Amino acid sequence: MINYDVLIVGGGAAGFFAAINCAENNPKLKIAILEKAKEGLQKVKISGGGRCNVTHAEFVPQDLVLNYPRGEKELLGPFHQFMTGDTIEWFEKRGVVLKIEEDGRMFPESNSSQTIIECFLNETRKHDIDVLYSQTVKQIKKENEVWEVVTQADEFSTKKLLIATGSSPKMWKLLESLYHNIVPPVPSLFTFDIKDQRIADIPGVVALDVEVKVLETDLVSEGPLLITHVGMSAPAILKLSAFGALELAKRDYKFSIEVNFVKMLFEDCIETLKQLKLNLAKKKVYNSTQFNLPKRLWQQLVLASEMSNETRWADMNKKQLEALTNQLTKAIFKVNGKSTFKDEFVTAGGIDLKEVNFKTFESKRHKNLYFAGEILNIDAVTGGFNFQNAWTGAYIAALNISK
Repeated sequence: MINYDVLIVGGGAAGFFAAINCAENNPKLKIAILEKAKEGLQKVKISGGGRCNVTHAEFVPQDLVLNYPRGEKELLGPFHQFMTGDTIEWFEKRGVVLKIEEDGRMFPESNSSQTIIECFLNETRKHDIDVLYSQTVKQIKKENEVWEVVTQADEFSTKKLLIATGSSPKMWKLLESLYHNIVPPVPSLFTFDIKDQRIADIPGVVALDVEVKVLETDLVSEGPLLITHVGMSAPAILKLSAFGALELAKRDYKFSIEVNFVKMLFEDCIETLKQLKLNLAKKKVYNSTQFNLPKRLWQQLVLASEMSNETRWADMNKKQLEALTNQLTKAIFKVNGKSTFKDEFVTAGGIDLKEVNFKTFESKRHKNLYFAGEILNIDAVTGGFNFQNAWTGAYIAALNISK
């Protein structure tokens, strides 16, 4: 039996962050990270297209929590203790400067996730933290206030145990045997599969600011929309997929959306088009893109409005005018499935939040058992928010473990 003061299961963002902060707060502790793969920090490596989207430039806890479909209420207190500004300062103290992009996402100035990985590995070496790879946990049990963790290779014992394995069905199963309730996982960030003539030939086109509603629900979102080879993506869609994770799973990912490409009311849009009909009378509708829409998208919406590419503004009849207004303000698309990012896969589901003390991130079921990151039923929209949850939970858990 190999004994440690603190054992951390999971060599990802939350696991490394917790280990380093434990060691800093109490240098006497003997700490180990157990990671099942041959190397750790895999999600860090591929996040943000290999640049690592460390956090998001949102500095008010009340606003930050709005990006968490699950965990909004629970994270408010923790974010008052450690949030974006603290994350930036933590990395800067260790030589990693972060920069803010236009959309608020924050990356290392080097534009490489390797910078974050090197930072973590250097810190674990500096603090003599043992990072043990190829350690798949098979069993967790408690004997007289001591945790025993059995892997396929070794047996470990520890007073304090932190689980940070992300969305791990096998770990959830082990935690169920310790009487923790697990909220069944469903995908939370995915793109919509849509087969539709209007978008079939224009992959890569981005409408910068649209409103999307899922019909027969209260789900609405705004933002950029990207047309892909299989359907639609980008923040307007990804926000719906996160906030609608449970609802859309219930529908087996078959539903309809209504897209307002111009974010105008039908009445206002038709008035604008009537004015254009007078002003551009001799021009062809197909060739005169309006509302700052991408040209190829405008042309597809014109063709879908019972017009040809030769129709002039002056010749547009009432029916065509209404059809074009409909296409611009309430275009209906049938969604027939989802596509997930295998690499940046996020799930809703995990340890029931009622069973965790969010002042310490300790289990309410067992003393000296802690959690951080996506093992909990917390998930966020895209943009660095899932990492911020990992840093916050790991930091607060580490503070309490190292006391």
